[in-house]
Amino acid sequence: MSARRGAVVGSDFSPGMLDLARRKRPQGIAWELGNALELPYESDSFAAATVGFGARNFSDLDQGLREMTRVVKPGGRVVVLEMTNPTKPPLSTFFSLWFDRAVPVLGKISGDPEAYEYLPNSVKRFPDAHTLAGKLHAAGLDPVKYVLTAGGIIAIHVGQKPA
Repeated sequence: MSARRGAVVGSDFSPGMLDLARRKRPQGIAWELGNALELPYESDSFAAATVGFGARNFSDLDQGLREMTRVVKPGGRVVVLEMTNPTKPPLSTFFSLWFDRAVPVLGKISGDPEAYEYLPNSVKRFPDAHTLAGKLHAAGLDPVKYVLTAGGIIAIHVGQKPA
């Protein structure tokens, strides 16, 4: 139960990630297998749907956002927390050098170069904050607001399902 006395459900399509989540937070959350593109929940059944650093992994971002909107009750919120590319120097310059050069080198050193190439590539492919806000609006949310944090590296989007 959350502090607001509601049930909290965590969902992932990876059984391994669910096992890890259960070990990290074994109580108070129902961990369930589910695909973000076809959520196994009734329409209009949650007060909110959130995703943190996972939307860029959706194979179909628009469909994932539509599903999150579908399962939220009218008046409820969809929240997306995701990395984005900063646009203002000097952070944008540092971020580009770090992601394009340093992170792949770290991957080679760690012995897992594919994982360290995936992270910067997934962030580069992901829509910028303004474009993501438009996608949330297209998924049926209004209003949609966002804030950039951490110097523009993190975007927090909140959209409300019309009542």
